[in-house]
Amino acid sequence: MNAQDKTLDQYQQFMKINAAAHLFRSARELGLLTELREGQRTLTQLCEKLSLKRGATKLVLDALVASSIIEQYEEDYALSRVAHLLCQYDQDLGDATWNHLVGHVREARESGEDEATVDDQAYLNSLAATQWVHTPAAMQAAEMLDLGGEDGVSGLKILDLGCGSAVWSAAMAHRDQDAKVTAVDQAAALKAAQSTADSIGLGDRFRVMEADPIDAQLDDAEFDLVLIAQRLGCLGPNEGQKLLSKAIAALKFGGKLVVIDLFRGPAKPDMSECVEALKLELGTQHGSMMTLEAIQTELAGLGLENAQVTFMPDSRVNMGMAVANRPSEQP
Repeated sequence: MNAQDKTLDQYQQFMKINAAAHLFRSARELGLLTELREGQRTLTQLCEKLSLKRGATKLVLDALVASSIIEQYEEDYALSRVAHLLCQYDQDLGDATWNHLVGHVREARESGEDEATVDDQAYLNSLAATQWVHTPAAMQAAEMLDLGGEDGVSGLKILDLGCGSAVWSAAMAHRDQDAKVTAVDQAAALKAAQSTADSIGLGDRFRVMEADPIDAQLDDAEFDLVLIAQRLGCLGPNEGQKLLSKAIAALKFGGKLVVIDLFRGPAKPDMSECVEALKLELGTQHGSMMTLEAIQTELAGLGLENAQVTFMPDSRVNMGMAVANRPSEQP
């Protein structure tokens, strides 16, 4: 493919992406998505219920089918499985976040938004509600940590500090059938976390503790493995240090600290990395994406040993994992 053809392909791709986004928003505004969320409808039913023109509506529905937003079964239209997954935090495809971008970037902050008005908890709640998308990466992380199985580590006492929906720790407990998890977070996240645990039958191997992870009252040297997943990058340096110190204190001597988060890659940033970095910028007061090398250096600086870092191939958004050990207790 020559340079001109590549440029033309990119142009067409940009136009299709923009058209698909407008199509989705139009479907929401017209009420099509809300109506189809209630169940299958024919073209006639949709037009009569929503007072729409038949010809134009048919064209919109054809485009929505082509975009996999809805599905067609003979005369009936239905919301697709992927569209059903959209929840209160992403049903607008992130417009509530992206609408603040211009005002945030301009020095004068034309939107009137001030740093103090950014609600970190709202960002964390949205993470908890949509964290299920990382299930394949969570299963991979449990495998990489060699949990469970004949040759793997088993029967661990795991602390999930800032658990969100507990996708990561639940995957660990699923792989290690003797593991027990204590999940710490605010009430909204714990509701999602308990739902995750119940869905895979963790039963009494999973318990929750409602608290701010930084202020949680935990016994010293209690856990074999402490997990901080998708939380450290949401915090500024001072709060991040407090969370890491809390995690290390809760670790048994010789225990393992696991940090899973979005990390900068060594190569030129791709679109996923850029988007996630901007979402942190817009959604949190002090959050940012670290490099794997930076977290490795930080863990070593806190006195942890054998700090190792890696990206997870099954992640779609530059999710990486850092692992280090608390030194064994001195004799």
